[in-house]
Order: sequence, then C-alpha cells, then structure tokens
Amino acid sequence: MPDAARFPRSSPYWPVLSHPQLRRVLPGLAVSALGDGMAVVAVTWLAIQLAPHGQRGIWIALAMAAYTLPSAAGTVVFGRLLRGRGGAQLAGWDAILRASALAAIPLAHVAGVLTIWLYVVLLAASALLHSWGSAGRFTLIAELLPQRHHLPANAVLSTIGGFAIIVGPPLAGILISWAGPVWVIALDAATFAALALTYRLALPANGGPARSERDASRTAGFAVIRQNPALLGLLVLSLGFFFLFGPVYVAMPIHITDDLHASATLLGAYYTAFGIGGLAGGLVAGYLRRWPLRATTIGIVVAFGVAMLPLGLGAPVGVSLPAFALAGLIWAPYMSTSMALFQRSTSTDQLPAVLAANGAILVLAVPLGTILGGPLVGAVGPRPTLLLCAVAIVTLGLVTGGFALSRRSARTPGDPAGTEVSARRRSGRRPAPAGPAPSPPAP
Repeated sequence: MPDAARFPRSSPYWPVLSHPQLRRVLPGLAVSALGDGMAVVAVTWLAIQLAPHGQRGIWIALAMAAYTLPSAAGTVVFGRLLRGRGGAQLAGWDAILRASALAAIPLAHVAGVLTIWLYVVLLAASALLHSWGSAGRFTLIAELLPQRHHLPANAVLSTIGGFAIIVGPPLAGILISWAGPVWVIALDAATFAALALTYRLALPANGGPARSERDASRTAGFAVIRQNPALLGLLVLSLGFFFLFGPVYVAMPIHITDDLHASATLLGAYYTAFGIGGLAGGLVAGYLRRWPLRATTIGIVVAFGVAMLPLGLGAPVGVSLPAFALAGLIWAPYMSTSMALFQRSTSTDQLPAVLAANGAILVLAVPLGTILGGPLVGAVGPRPTLLLCAVAIVTLGLVTGGFALSRRSARTPGDPAGTEVSARRRSGRRPAPAGPAPSPPAP
C-alpha cells in the first residue's frame, strides 16, 4: 500500500511528465506522432492512386524513400546554418517545414496539378530537416533535464512513437476509406503545424548560435563522432543492428506465404505482436536508468538476436509469435539507451550536430538492409535469411561486448557520474530543474 500511495510520484517518469515546460510540449508531440503513424499508410496509398498502373511498385518505393532519406542530405546541407541552435528551435523548424510541404500536397490536389512527380518532390522537401528535428527533441531533453532523467524522458518519446505506430495505421485505414489518402496527409500536416505552434508558445526563444558555431564545418557533427571512440563505436553498433534487421522486412512476408502457407492476417498478427511488445518495452525503458547504459545497450542487441532465432529455426507459430513479441519488447529501449549515451557524452552545444549526424547515417541503415534482403531471400530462401539475420545480430552484439571489455580501462560515457558535469562545463550551460518531484540520482 505505501508503494501504491507513492505512485505516480515514485515513477521515473514523474519528473518528465510534471516538468513545467515538457508537459506543455508532450501533447503536441503525441498528436504529431499520431499523424505520422497515419501517414505510413496514406503516403503509400496516395502513391498507388497517382502512379501509372504498371509502375506502382517503383513509385511506392520512391515515395517511402522520399519521406525519410532526404534527411541525410539535409544534415550536411544545413549543417553550418543549424549547428549550435537550441533543441526547441531545431524541432520547431522541422515541424514548420513538414507542415508546409505536406500541406502543399492537398492544395495541389485541389488545384488539379498533383502528379506523382510533384508528390515525391514534396515528400522529399518535407523530410529535409527530419534528422535535425529529431536531434532537437533529444537535445531539448538534455537542456531541460538533469542526466538522471534523460533515459526516462527518451523512453517517453519512444513510447509516444510506438503507440502511434500501433494506433495510426488502422485509424488511417478508416479515414482513407471515408475521405481518401490526400486528406489524411492534410491531417498529418495539421498535426505538424500544431506541434510547431506548441514549440513556439510553450518554450522560451533561444538565441542564434555563436560565431564560432556559424563558422563551423557542415560536417562538424560527423567529426565529433569520428574523434570520440565511444560515440563511433555506438554508431557502428546501431548501424549494424539496424542494417541486419532490414532483410527481415523482405523475408517475413515471403516466409508467411511460402513456408507457412498462411495469409496476410498472420503477417499482421506478427507485426501487431511486435508493436505491442515494443510499447511495453518503451514503458519499461525508464526503469533501466540504474543499469550500466553501455552494457545494457549491447545486451539489447544480443537478446534481440536470440529472440529472433525461433523464426529462423522454423519454430511453430505458437512459439515464434510470442518470441517476436519479446523481440519487440527488447528492441524498444534501444533508442532510449543509445540516445542517453549520446546525451551524457556530448556537450549541449555539440549535441544537435552530433545527433543529426548520427540520424543521417542510421536513416540509411534499414533501407540498405532491406535492399540486401531481396537478393538474399532469392539466394537462400526466407527462413534461412531470418536465421542469418538473427545469428548475425547476436554475433554483432557479442563482438561489440568483447571489444568493450578489452577497453575496460577507459571510461565509458554511460558509467561515470562526472560525464554530464564535464559536458556542461564545456558547453557553459547549467541544467534546468527537473520538476517538482525529482527522483533520487542514479548511482
């Protein structure tokens, strides 16, 4: 009873949800995430309607790529302009661009000038600042909260995204059947406009970057990662992890149809199970703050690969389906823990550029892995492909863990309590209070 009486103030999420500034932003983030969840379906459906009948597959792929991949180019092109900006400013500009470019799609539709070419161009324009926007959100957490609350705050963002992925697509299906995909995209644009307004009204304005930041190289974030062995190792781990999961998107549907002789309903059940597991994993992530973050991050990779083994080994659905849900649960905290490592080992001045560089590289990982999945499935079959991916992910985690142990004499970003202090001194900023009921500091 005493523990129940203390909840929710005893929860690691309380300082995040009760923070006077973050609690004003979180509803806007949730609404925008839901809009993005709906856009996953709407973007492809509108591409189907606009593309020539014999070229639908190509244009669907181009539309989905345009909605994400240009962010990698935007990281470099706008690096000098955006380096050193505050988290809210970066996230706000990304929301403004997304709202404007996506709103142009229904406007062009109403004007009768929307073609498949224009559609892909507008999707690409909407994604140009996406890496900077994501970096801005995690930088905002580092600016507003002390180190011990970074992981729960990251987990809140991941959980919002996970919930939107579960709820958004079926909601989009209902709305598309009622009004059409172009108006779902219009709704997505409206959610980004609401988010941009939230950033503008809920958070104080931040000054522009210092002259030294304005004169910095466009690739300064990449340089910081390259010069920091811990960050470089984390980037390589994430790149390998996401790349090796890419072929699963190709192998899973073919495994369901060819090996199991089942319908799309079973495929949907697997993805739903993964999503539900991911939502639960996102909620659990905040409670991992006392664990050693680097070891936890590496352990997630190993455990995820192990959870994927039943699929590759041809286990019955009664075993592989719960295992896939477990894989989702294990997968979910990875982004939260890896972002916490970046936040703890980088100054707040450098953090936006570093996270944008990290995002620009990682956004390519899954698509490249998916491209590899095509010829791999053709060469060895869907189930062996799933097994190869699982074994490769386990091997990646074990090799990374062995390398980390060999460098044990050097301090890791997630372990020392003084990392945040040194980062703050380099940046010259002081962390804001965490809220009315801070949790005890992590050891």
